[in-house]
Amino acid sequence: MSEENQAAANGTENQQAPAFAIQRVYTKDVSFETPSSPAIFQKEWKPEVKLDLDTRSNKLAEDTYEVVLAITVTATLDDQVAFLAEVQQAGIFTVGNMPEPQLAHTLGSFCPNTLFPYAREVVSSLVARGTFPQLNLAPVNFDALFASYVQKRAADMKAAQEAGAGTATDA
Repeated sequence: MSEENQAAANGTENQQAPAFAIQRVYTKDVSFETPSSPAIFQKEWKPEVKLDLDTRSNKLAEDTYEVVLAITVTATLDDQVAFLAEVQQAGIFTVGNMPEPQLAHTLGSFCPNTLFPYAREVVSSLVARGTFPQLNLAPVNFDALFASYVQKRAADMKAAQEAGAGTATDA
């Protein structure tokens, strides 16, 4: 009898266990521009490189999400744009049985972290095909970026609530 109860309990636990699977990783959009070529190739190569990251996610179906990591790399040399590389690396992920905070962390940090090596490779390939020196993007701490986003969002909500409370008491 206790084995049946334990088996039933294990079945319930297995149904409630968080689930995560990668269904597909793909490049959604790519752009590479060299607006100052060919003159830029005549200059000494000491660029200023700027990296912009953005993530977004949308629910496709029950427990299925698309996460897009957008990377923009801009290299300038003497206030001229040497190249501009834009990559949107995307993935379709199955994420189930997760409480909202854990789901938000998975979509906002873990999935982009999974996509980043693919996006980094696409950027590196684009830069090489543009005949510029090799560019290897440094690893990104998506956990820290997500934590910063959550803190900023909480501070913004608190400020909005205080502003709302301030107007209610003034009236």
